[in-house]
Amino acid sequence: MKSGAYQSELTRFIRELREKNPQIAEQQTKNRATWWDRPQDLQARREGSEATVPQPAYVYFPLPERVEDKPDESGNKLSNPSKPA
Repeated sequence: MKSGAYQSELTRFIRELREKNPQIAEQQTKNRATWWDRPQDLQARREGSEATVPQPAYVYFPLPERVEDKPDESGNKLSNPSKPA
């Protein structure tokens, strides 16, 4: 350990733990192989990515249906950004 370099309490704890229990590194490697280091099925991944459906931009509730330009007796009319009322 360098005398001038700062080390957090967590870093010191982990280093001391690994020094006291050297089998931890081997166990980490073994457990990583259990969950992450697996051969990938490229065909299944390709099929999965091709089967995805594009997600709409706003998913919390459906957007209101577009109101067609019909005469409104009240004079109130919803406006669309591309076609101001």
